[in-house]
Order: sequence, then C-alpha cells, then structure tokens
Amino acid sequence: MPRASRRRSPAAERHADTVRKVLFEARPAGLAFDQLTRASSLSASQARAGLACLRDTIAERGWPPLIWTRADGYRFCSDPVELQAYEAAVIRERLTEFRRFITGVVAPHFALQPKGRWVKHLNTQISSVESTLEMIADYSDA
Repeated sequence: MPRASRRRSPAAERHADTVRKVLFEARPAGLAFDQLTRASSLSASQARAGLACLRDTIAERGWPPLIWTRADGYRFCSDPVELQAYEAAVIRERLTEFRRFITGVVAPHFALQPKGRWVKHLNTQISSVESTLEMIADYSDA
C-alpha cells in the first residue's frame, strides 16, 4: 500500500480537477489563494488538498507546471525563464530551512552526542544536502 503522502483520495482528486479548471480559465493571469477559493467554491482546506493533489498529478498528465508568486498567485506557467526563477527561489528557501535545521537542531545534538552513530550519519547526510542545494542556488544566480 502506498504511503499516505502518495495516496490520493477521490475527494482530493475532485478538488484538484476543480482547481485545475479554475486556473485554466484564469490563464494567463494567476489567482491569489482567496480568489481561488471563491472562484472554485471550495473551502480553504479543500483548495489546499486540491492544490496538493494537482501538484502530484501534473507531470503524469502532461500539464504545465503550477507555480505560486506573491505578485500573481497560483498559475500555470510554461515560460522557461519564469520557471527557473521560481525553482531557484524555492531552492533558496529550502536551503535556508536546512541551514536553520542544522544550526538549531543538528549542530546542538552533535555537540551533546559527538560520538553518536545516528547524529554523525545525520550530520553527514544533511551537510551533503546543504552542499547540493547551495550548488544549485549558485548555479541559478549565474
């Protein structure tokens, strides 16, 4: 049986279809979350479930990527420049999250248990992820 994060309920699939239709109708403009909920007649939690399910199924169905920007809200985008800018912004955001996790949790844990097998492994793996994200973020700035 697939993990909970990989299962899609029929309700979430219906909400995803509703969100997709509303966003396709709004193209090329995007919709802020509150506009999306009003236009789709979905509750906030239904819209969030629909967005999550939609993101899971976009590649399977060959639809354009779904992005969110502060200026435009949620929208489908196929412009390579905009997609790269969005991807770089998300990578930088995750890099910041990882760095805060390292400095706030992993490093203090490592200081408390410097010989612990788990924390050594975690520190090595997380540092590798940080390094990879940093390389991607640096590449996108070039």
